[in-house]
Amino acid sequence: MGQFLFEAVRSSVVSKLTDVPKRILIGRALRSDRLGETLLPKRIALPVFASDPLSSVAYAPGEVLLVLSVAGVSAYHFSPWIAVAVVVLMFTVVASYRQNVHAYPSGGGDYEVATTNLGPRAGLTVASALLVDYVLTVAVSIASGIENLGSAVPFVIEHKVLCATAVIVLLTLMNLRGVKESGKLFAIPTYVFVGGVFVMIAWGAFRGLVLGDTMRAPTAAYEIKAEHQGLAGFALVFLLLRAFSSGCAALTGVEAISNGVPAFRKPKSKNAATTLALMGGLAVTMFCGIIALAMTTKVRMAENPATDLIRGGVPIGSGYVQNPVISQVAEAVFGKGSFLFVLLAAATALVLFLAANTAYNGFPLLGSILAQDRYLPRQLHTRGDRLAFSNGIVLLAGAAALLTVIYGADSTRLIQLYIVGVFVSFTLSQTGMVRHWNRHLAVEKDPAKRSRMIRSRAINTFGAFFTGLVLVVVLVTKFTHGAWVALLGMCIFYATMTAIRKHYDRVADEISAPEAPDDDLDDDLVRPSRVHSVVLISKIHRPTLRALAYAKLMRSHGLEALTVNVDPAETKALREEWERRGIDVPLKVLDSPYREVTRPVIEYVKNLRKESPRDAISVIIPEYVVGHWYEHLLHNQSALRLKGRLLFTPGVMVTSVPYQLASSEAAKLRARKRQEWSAPGAVRRGPAAERAKEPSVAKD
Repeated sequence: MGQFLFEAVRSSVVSKLTDVPKRILIGRALRSDRLGETLLPKRIALPVFASDPLSSVAYAPGEVLLVLSVAGVSAYHFSPWIAVAVVVLMFTVVASYRQNVHAYPSGGGDYEVATTNLGPRAGLTVASALLVDYVLTVAVSIASGIENLGSAVPFVIEHKVLCATAVIVLLTLMNLRGVKESGKLFAIPTYVFVGGVFVMIAWGAFRGLVLGDTMRAPTAAYEIKAEHQGLAGFALVFLLLRAFSSGCAALTGVEAISNGVPAFRKPKSKNAATTLALMGGLAVTMFCGIIALAMTTKVRMAENPATDLIRGGVPIGSGYVQNPVISQVAEAVFGKGSFLFVLLAAATALVLFLAANTAYNGFPLLGSILAQDRYLPRQLHTRGDRLAFSNGIVLLAGAAALLTVIYGADSTRLIQLYIVGVFVSFTLSQTGMVRHWNRHLAVEKDPAKRSRMIRSRAINTFGAFFTGLVLVVVLVTKFTHGAWVALLGMCIFYATMTAIRKHYDRVADEISAPEAPDDDLDDDLVRPSRVHSVVLISKIHRPTLRALAYAKLMRSHGLEALTVNVDPAETKALREEWERRGIDVPLKVLDSPYREVTRPVIEYVKNLRKESPRDAISVIIPEYVVGHWYEHLLHNQSALRLKGRLLFTPGVMVTSVPYQLASSEAAKLRARKRQEWSAPGAVRRGPAAERAKEPSVAKD
């Protein structure tokens, strides 16, 4: 019933009450032939698709130091080596994905690579991992941005969940306006952030190396209470691996460019590969620069700052707010309250919010491809008014908001769930690329092309090995810290998509047309032997007479009118008037001791089907058509309930015969006049002019 009620009310309610706000929020609808205008040049594609890995330098260095702080300040001297390992991994992944975008430019990315070369199950595993990672990207980026902004605005940190949810809603509206428009909005803060970080690194290096200044972070004088003193052997290796896995957060979002190749301007593959290289170079430089400045300025971080940070021999207490590494470094380099410090702090908070835009572009596009392959609902494949995949955007926003609320917008807790999915996709994608090159090398004879393929295969082989090794490290070091939640999410996505695909396949098999036109069995299933029409009536009025006239035109093998005896007096009056009018259609009266209408009709129709299983039953229902949304609540409720039940009855077809009331005619007239008045070049006329247009009537 709800579905039919929604359909009945939607056209009149939604169009009148939500269309204007919708246009204000997301803009006017775009024609399909304007899709090419939404494609991105490299200068816009970089902030759109690379804002996640670029912005991760705001929290990835801090995650490394947080883990190392378990062993005390003495463990900080391992951070440069961890940074080197992250850099090697970043260059490996970037080089590997440059092969991907040339080999698979259609936008399927890791999912397409794995499905084509490793099979549907591997592809579905990659898709599940990416969907989970995209949701986490939004949650982590916005939570981190809220924490950065909260260091300057106390209200924000006091209402973290509310503010984070509001940012998700705002980003959703911006992306619903379209990729190109959102990209323009995101480009400025992203470039300001990148420029600010490079200025900070350059000025810090100049002050330290040339001027010899001593730069001190606000936490430089603090001591760290080590949870484990004198770690060595396996325990130390485990700690370093855990710190490395946390630093690998800098690589999240790299795969988004390979998934978003169709959004680039031509030549798509070349532009995507160039953007990948730019992103890798910028991210690596910023990550290493911040780690170096953090060591120089003696930044101190702790997983539990209230108890583990010591000042004057006393724990700092629960009132202390631990600022991110990038904020502490900026304060040491630029000076607290300086223009550049404030500018970088604002740009950092903003770009962390906008880093979620990587997921807002990757998730809907991947969802569209999965929907096309029948692994997700088909609605995700449809573009919205602004040529964006609106349903995917809304689904991503809902999932991220739910995760943000559950984890209290705490980036430290959320980041433990992070990067598992992305390294699953990295590993399977690169393994798939190795098989891709093996397949092509088996048939390629040109020496020059074979040489390029062998080089590409070597890059992807090293990438598969390295990312696979990191995946094992991430799973081992992060599983008990929250990674199991990400794995559970992947399993849920995998099971859900598998079930959806089975449903679509089952439906496709059931409704598929017969191959041979003379197949008697299939023809019997499609064509019923006879059609028995039943017209539902309650009273004799114009809608009833119109429905009866329509039913007669159908020339069914059997035709009868059907009413339910709810009120004996009304039923008696109906019988008398039926006979008085001499209506030549037999009237069948169903008794209803419990005054129900729906159940007796359903049972009667089912009995007709049992008596003649090969007959089709056509149930014809007269309905009022009204002009105001609130009038729908006063009419057709029984008809809606009946249609909702009959929809699931095999061999039954339901036909609504509308009868337009005066209010609906007036509504159509008002709509037509509004359309005429809003048409370009329309001439506005008053009542006198309208009367002048009417033809004159001759008087006797």
